[in-house]
Amino acid sequence: MQLFILAYLLLLALPCMGFLPNFWSRVLTLSWDSHTHQYITEQAILNVTLETLRSTETPQGNNEEEQTRLGRGFWRAVGEVVKSNAAMDFLSTTKSDPVYHFDSERVDSAMGMLRQCWAQTVLSVRARKYQSARHSLGQLFHSLQDFYSHSNWVEMGQRSIYLHLLQPEEPAVPVAKEDTPTCMECFSATCRDNLQPALTNTQRETQLLTTGYFSTFPPKPYGKCSHGGIMDSSRYMGAKGGINKDSTSPLFSPHHYLHVEAANLAKEATLSVLRDLRDTVGPKTFLRLFSVKQIPALVFVMDTTGSMFEEITAARFRAHTIIESRASNRGLPGTYVLVPFHDPEVGPVFESDDPNQFVQQMENLMALGGGDEPEMCLSAIQLALTHSPPLSEIFVFTDASPKDPHLFDAVKALTLEKQSKVTFLLTEDPKYTSESRSSRRRKRRRKKREALSPDRFSLYSALSSVSGGLTIFTTNSDIRRVSAIVEDNTATDKVTLLHVESDQDLMSTHSFRVDSSVKNVTLHITGILTECILSSPSDQSQSLLSGDGPLAALDHFDGLYRIGLLSPIQPGQWKLQAKSDGHLTFNVIGQSSVDFLYYFATVTNETHPGLERVEGSPVAGVPAFLVLAVTGLPLDEEASFSHVTLLGADGETLQQVKLNSSSSSSSSYSVEELVGWVNSVPRAPFCVRLTGRDSRGNKLERVSTEMVQPTHVQMQVLSIPRLVPGHSTMVDFDILNHGPARLFNLTADDDCGYLHKRGPHTIHVAEQGSFRGQVDILTPATAQAGATVTLTLTVRALHSPDANYAVAYLTVIPPDPDMSPPSCSVARVESTCPSICTESSWSVSLVVSDRGRSGLAALQLQKGEGILTLFHSPQPTEESLEEAQHKAHRDTTTSEGHPHHHHHHHKARLEKGDPPLNVTEWVPGSSQLLLAWYASSCCSPKAELLVWDTAGNMKRCRLTSGQQTQLRDRSIESSGAGRITLTNVYVLMSGLLWSTLL
Repeated sequence: MQLFILAYLLLLALPCMGFLPNFWSRVLTLSWDSHTHQYITEQAILNVTLETLRSTETPQGNNEEEQTRLGRGFWRAVGEVVKSNAAMDFLSTTKSDPVYHFDSERVDSAMGMLRQCWAQTVLSVRARKYQSARHSLGQLFHSLQDFYSHSNWVEMGQRSIYLHLLQPEEPAVPVAKEDTPTCMECFSATCRDNLQPALTNTQRETQLLTTGYFSTFPPKPYGKCSHGGIMDSSRYMGAKGGINKDSTSPLFSPHHYLHVEAANLAKEATLSVLRDLRDTVGPKTFLRLFSVKQIPALVFVMDTTGSMFEEITAARFRAHTIIESRASNRGLPGTYVLVPFHDPEVGPVFESDDPNQFVQQMENLMALGGGDEPEMCLSAIQLALTHSPPLSEIFVFTDASPKDPHLFDAVKALTLEKQSKVTFLLTEDPKYTSESRSSRRRKRRRKKREALSPDRFSLYSALSSVSGGLTIFTTNSDIRRVSAIVEDNTATDKVTLLHVESDQDLMSTHSFRVDSSVKNVTLHITGILTECILSSPSDQSQSLLSGDGPLAALDHFDGLYRIGLLSPIQPGQWKLQAKSDGHLTFNVIGQSSVDFLYYFATVTNETHPGLERVEGSPVAGVPAFLVLAVTGLPLDEEASFSHVTLLGADGETLQQVKLNSSSSSSSSYSVEELVGWVNSVPRAPFCVRLTGRDSRGNKLERVSTEMVQPTHVQMQVLSIPRLVPGHSTMVDFDILNHGPARLFNLTADDDCGYLHKRGPHTIHVAEQGSFRGQVDILTPATAQAGATVTLTLTVRALHSPDANYAVAYLTVIPPDPDMSPPSCSVARVESTCPSICTESSWSVSLVVSDRGRSGLAALQLQKGEGILTLFHSPQPTEESLEEAQHKAHRDTTTSEGHPHHHHHHHKARLEKGDPPLNVTEWVPGSSQLLLAWYASSCCSPKAELLVWDTAGNMKRCRLTSGQQTQLRDRSIESSGAGRITLTNVYVLMSGLLWSTLL
């Protein structure tokens, strides 16, 4: 069977641009040792993350332990970058546009695109919109990695990365003109020496860049190079052949023999971007961008109407307890989100990583009067979802039904996209005898009550059930104890062992497995039990409703049973038999670092071989791949995973899927990638259970609780444009109907209120047909740069349960952002470093200014054991310069501390390890200069200074004791001896002043 599938896939394996998109491409091209975009990106992010952790933390344990402890959130974040990288090869708007792949000599526009992605990434990170930042970073990596595979950079003998791509001030290599032939004919699959001699020239001064033309657009001029490979139609036009280095297979890559060199440079370039990003935004923010060791977010959606006093008190109590228990564990900060709602207001959203501010915000919540059935609850949940990270648990406290049911599809789409769970704590007293409300209000409410339908909370239970949360009906008197579930569900390393719902009146039996990595097992059961028996792996049993026993302790509150297994917990299969006169939900959680992530994918056969991730819900009744990543496996743990089971809503088995290890998971990873082939996606909703064995032979099971909703309609967003304040932007999408001709309702929604028309619009789509539409987003002129608009599109068939969704994150970009980094120029070097370094020192004078219009913001000495002294004088005169130099010289020998004022000099000293020094007050205008003086012992011959401007651009200035050979900036050439007279410095400086003013 597997072989047959392979053969079938190879028939589909069509052309290929860019390193192959993901691990599956290697199977399709039979080039096992090719580096894919996925592999290069994952390795680079992992490297820089571990490097950053080592520099910010006191070392605990070794590198391997660090990898295990990165957490599931980290691998999901990396997956988002990889997905957005691979999407460039799959999206209809980007897959054949040369600008996204450095094809067809469109080098300048591709470079513009790269720099725009960089600016967008930095903006999003600074605005703490990490999901959109990961998206633009993936896009950037794709084009950047493609450059090395699609150009002649490697062929010209370059052994280092092309800095000019992202740093305009670095020297550029000109691109061959349209009428310059670049290739010679090549008649075999492998092309050697098919570039024109001018294009493989290793002399820096006369080098020319070219990149291969792909397919028919844009048409290839005669004598140009093709991309090449079996599906590039342009390879038959002169000059025949091609130059791509995407894979190690001659079938796809005429220059396959240079694949490893190209891939290594692509990885080097990717690492360099990540390090620049880390130094631009700071190490803590960088780790948050990738959700490193992310502790679960605490997200509360609070109804603040008058009847909610007890609920607010309970939530406040839990927030206190959780934050106190976390205070001792000094990890990275979590995210705290609070969304109050009170008819008709929703919000404002409070979002912070400071637990004390969150507690303060909870203290300020008041249960205010007014507000009757129903409330704007779904609007509040929508805000909570857009403001919290993926994989969050969201807790909703209310006693009213939703007034905004039209948002249900959008909210459901967001929970599935973010894989977040929504749990409702409903304090709805059916007999309505609570004395805490005034009788007048009670009468008014009771009058309304008569008209209220008993299933008015059905949307809540539907939402909790799709997302894998719970809906608990409790009372004011029990809410405080019931809210213990908040603590259980936000524990670090929480995993789910069982999640089922059951409507049987008969005795139902459910089992779950505990493996040796699991600690602290807790069972939550909602509903009303009439009987409940728990049995351990060694067949001991205990009736939970009749008091204490040897296996577990039970707390019963109104609406919730909370059962804790007593330690030591025996590994193996546990059984739960329960009887009820209504609906029950069972949820079994434990603590373990081992968990998994998954997605569905289909084979694409257009410009690339590869597995394209299914966006939204998968199509029912057709084959698909299931790709899993098992995270948090200790490296010495020899666990093996055999299959996943697709489980229906009542826990019944719908299908078993065998798993094979994918080629991309190398042993150096603490994440194992597995692939399964689903012959036909089930038609009923299902969740995914992974089964394997731990090293002791115990069966290991994990459940992903969200319910996948198979469907016969698909929705794809075709373009993710940037939003410009004061302008309107169109977003294109496709609806693909995999069923009979029928009517659909289409709804659009966004969290900022920028959409022109929300819908629902009714559209007719033919059998197996498609519909292309667009929505119009009006970005107000006041929109904040870096803000993210979360656009949710949902489509639902009018007369069947078929529905689907797409979520896009759009970023607001100022019309012309300052993208020029500051500059630093070396004015003078004094270096007398003999072979014995301890006895002498070297020093450098620098001029720092901003090239753009934003002005200098901050400086930091990142590497080097010496001292950096900064001066600033309003108008540099020769005397003040001379004085500055002398003072600087004197100061390097004394060790006086803090910045102080002297005449009209500002002055400060920086050493390695100091935080960035804010210089915005020093340098009011963008044209101002700072003078700096770095002095160090010869034993530390290198230093690195980081300089930021107020727009967030960063420049890395490298200083060495032999600076003459290493001038980074072309604006100043120093004389051979490295000595420049002060008059020269002054002239140079005035020159600099002018060049920055012009």
